[in-house]
Amino acid sequence: MTPQQNLADAVRELMPRARADLADLVAFASVADPRQYPVEECEGAARWVADAFAAEGLRDVRLLDTPDGTQSVYGELPGPEGAPTVLLYSHYDVQPPLDEAAWTSPPFTLTERGGRWYGRGAADCKGNVLMHLTALRALRAVHGGAGDGAAGAGLPVGLKVVVEGSEERGTGGLERYAEAHPELLAADAVVIGDTGNFAPGLPTATASLRGSTTVEVSVSTLAGNLHSGQFGGAAPDALTALVRLLGTLHDEHGATTVAGLAADQRWDGVAYPEEQFRADAGVLDGVGLVGTGEVADRLWARPSVTVLGIDCPPVVGATASVQARARALVSLRVPPGVGARAAQDALVAHLEAAAPWGARVEVVRGGTGDPFRADTGGPAYAAMGTALREAYGREMVLAGEGGSIPLCNTLRRLYPRAELVLVGVEEPLTAIHGIDESVDPVELERMSLAEALFLRGYAAAWHAAR
Repeated sequence: MTPQQNLADAVRELMPRARADLADLVAFASVADPRQYPVEECEGAARWVADAFAAEGLRDVRLLDTPDGTQSVYGELPGPEGAPTVLLYSHYDVQPPLDEAAWTSPPFTLTERGGRWYGRGAADCKGNVLMHLTALRALRAVHGGAGDGAAGAGLPVGLKVVVEGSEERGTGGLERYAEAHPELLAADAVVIGDTGNFAPGLPTATASLRGSTTVEVSVSTLAGNLHSGQFGGAAPDALTALVRLLGTLHDEHGATTVAGLAADQRWDGVAYPEEQFRADAGVLDGVGLVGTGEVADRLWARPSVTVLGIDCPPVVGATASVQARARALVSLRVPPGVGARAAQDALVAHLEAAAPWGARVEVVRGGTGDPFRADTGGPAYAAMGTALREAYGREMVLAGEGGSIPLCNTLRRLYPRAELVLVGVEEPLTAIHGIDESVDPVELERMSLAEALFLRGYAAAWHAAR
């Protein structure tokens, strides 16, 4: 039996344990916002992750108290003399479940249905935490334990693991901690376990991420609300003004049109067929897509504006009033090649200039995170390509990702020679951030095998490239 088959068998035998552990981890409502869930939920998840990695032989496992008030988990295993170091990253915090009553099964109870495992964080990103754990467990099972550091687990590399506690909130705790302790996360290769395959069964590395920024825009038109029968038709309604203002951010095709912000860039990697996207996104029959150009251009190479929320009277309980004030939270995703702060400047200027009827507009800036483009020509990508091919029987492809992982740019700035490889279990059917999030256990098994193969094979590629 080949070493690859040994690892594949080990991973397969570990899958019932992976499911049980994922159920335990999903049970923590680890939303990093104490206004929504008790902070003890995040603290419990952090302790669970720390205990799990310590049980796999990692040393110096500890909780890092980050500047945003959350905790990240850190651990390490020393490698052989002169060996490269690999950092494994993921996060245990999750998005809120939105409307819990809309879930088919309780969001914090891992539930198997139709061959998938459902629960908030099952994919993003607790499934990726289990990917890291299962890869390490398989290596220990095949190579007899980690008593002599990473080498004892069949690793010709040094190993570091960090699992963040506030990635979904974007409050930057781990980034600021890393900046204050730059030696802690130093590595030759970083495996960012927070993305996924372009399609189930198609091994994929994410080559680019869009950056992001938010602004809060408020519109005021009157000293106070007015009776819509007595004043409507002449009095300027702030909610209508806000709707018209937000409407200027898209053209008649739904393409983003922020003044001063280019929106004609092209994506040169894997294509995203429209029918596949419609199925992945659950677009209703007869409803058209927005924007122009290829789907991949719109998702990965161009900016996009989304209105995340509006403060206005709800339908139930609304009165017959002309509104004096209205407010919206606006998100702008920023493609590689555009600075997030410059894009935010353009968005703010656009909103301030486009107010109808002389309405008063106030824009409050939110945080920014720059886009990221990976260098895919180094030994880590070569080793990951080999590992994914062995795990899936198909060649690795490169795709973009419309979301953001702010830590990537921090790591690139701190460790400019490190390669960042973005992989994971979050294929399109996982519905991350949505209702009924799930993970495909087949993807979890294959990605765990791929990571184990990568950890065993990267050192040879690294030494050959030197």
